[in-house]
Amino acid sequence: MLSLVGVGALFSQGLYRVHSRYAGITDLFRLMKASAGLGIACLVGFLAFAHYSGRPFSLAEWVLFGFLSTTLLSMPRIGRRLYDWYLAYVQNQSPSRRALVVGGGDTGEVVMREIQRNPNAELRVVGFVDDDPRKQTMQIHGYPCLGTTEDIPHIVAEYGIQDVIIAISSADGEVVRRIFNICRTTNARVRIVPPFQPTEASNFRLAQIREVNIEDLLRRAPVQFDLRPIADYVSGERVLITGAGGSIGSELARQIAELGPASLVLLGKGENSIYQIEQELCTRLGYEPECIIADVRDAARIDAVFRKAQPTLVFHAAAHKHVPLMEANPVEAIKNNVLGTWVMAETAARHGVRKFVYVSTDKAVNPVSIMGATKRVGEMIVSALASQSETEFAIVRFGNVLGSRGSLVPTLQAQIEQGGPVRITHPEMRRYFMSINEAVHLILRAGSFQSRGDLYILDMGEPIRILDMAHDLIRLYGLVPDHDIKIAIVGARPGEKLHEQLCYDEEVLEATPNPKIKRVRLHTVPDWGWLQTQLETLLNLCEKEQADAARTMLLELATGKLVAYPVGERRAVQS
Repeated sequence: MLSLVGVGALFSQGLYRVHSRYAGITDLFRLMKASAGLGIACLVGFLAFAHYSGRPFSLAEWVLFGFLSTTLLSMPRIGRRLYDWYLAYVQNQSPSRRALVVGGGDTGEVVMREIQRNPNAELRVVGFVDDDPRKQTMQIHGYPCLGTTEDIPHIVAEYGIQDVIIAISSADGEVVRRIFNICRTTNARVRIVPPFQPTEASNFRLAQIREVNIEDLLRRAPVQFDLRPIADYVSGERVLITGAGGSIGSELARQIAELGPASLVLLGKGENSIYQIEQELCTRLGYEPECIIADVRDAARIDAVFRKAQPTLVFHAAAHKHVPLMEANPVEAIKNNVLGTWVMAETAARHGVRKFVYVSTDKAVNPVSIMGATKRVGEMIVSALASQSETEFAIVRFGNVLGSRGSLVPTLQAQIEQGGPVRITHPEMRRYFMSINEAVHLILRAGSFQSRGDLYILDMGEPIRILDMAHDLIRLYGLVPDHDIKIAIVGARPGEKLHEQLCYDEEVLEATPNPKIKRVRLHTVPDWGWLQTQLETLLNLCEKEQADAARTMLLELATGKLVAYPVGERRAVQS
């Protein structure tokens, strides 16, 4: 009878479905609950037997039964786990790589626990290091604290460490860079655990540990976004993305496809890049977007796309962005970046699109390049149309995006892989940097705010010196700057500035519901009728291939040298 009660108790706690290798504290408590239930049943049985048989009740027998039942229930499971470890040892002769975990916090504990309970893992933890004095005498899962981060070179040499795992989720770029540079003085392989939320700890896998990349070395903590407001306004909407084959456009497509849109239209001029993102969404997410090959400058084609797709959300990311190339091709830059934005924004307003988000750049502030000037005029088009339309227009302005196609970091990486030299235009040139993930979340989050041509920027910290970025990249390859890889200063290229700005001096920043995103108020908004006239004149110069005249007019229009208001004073509008 007690056997049947015991089996029932184990079934009720789901213990027959637990794999012994992955049993943990929760399963131990469930086993104790089952044992307690069996003990209560035994107590009732002993008392009943004593009452009806006249035999005195023995507390010692009941305690002994409880001890034996708990032991017998536990031992097969513990024995199975020990047997799994023994088999792994026999097969692998113990893990071949000795690892040191940097960080004795929650992330480090998760890493050590996961390695310990996976006997087939290639790693064997020797211990951990932490700069917190309170942890110097601690042990975590039996692994001792061997010192601080400054002791890493000595520990690596003494214990024969082959892998150093940085497991500090809260660390910003300065901390990661310092630890990385310490580790680079050793022969150990350096890897990092990507940040994850405490609620995600149960889903952590050793495969998530990866190589350190340039985003980990950003001189500020990555910006974290709450995705709930984004999901609320994207879900069920008909979304259209221009430039969907580019770095920003394709990441937008990935993020939006997971938010449950009613439809997703990917529009681009390059068939190969659009095909690639389409295949990725189909294979990775099982999502089939609608793909359209079209030129944003073709008004008739874009109008037909809007009539068919009837988008309610539009993200305009299509643009020519390479500064030196656009300096050499001003007519094409104006046609694509200015005319394309005009066509897209005006078509969106005419078809009653609910929200239109325009992707701009810090190069649009006090522009000196053709690319920056075209993006500034794009901002003017969007803000002017916003005052004439029911469509909610928003502008997002940010700096350089790490890892985007053809940008600084991939260019420097290619030069390093070719053996150098790494070519830097000026030793004091600085830029704002953000990850692709940050850029896309900024675009999506800005779209969730109510807006009438408002302009949004991300708090990107201080600009980073490109020379320092080059040094970081060279060290990521395990090389020494100016020793293994030479750095050459080649001089600034046409259209480049030493320093970029995220807003004009006269623009006023105010808070938004997200503390890391600022809204730009009091930015100047031109009269739409006047601006249309100027755009027609500018595009007429382009059609006639009068590149020099078009360049001059573009820069005058973008920098405000042309009078923005034909009558009265230039006004500052609160959007």
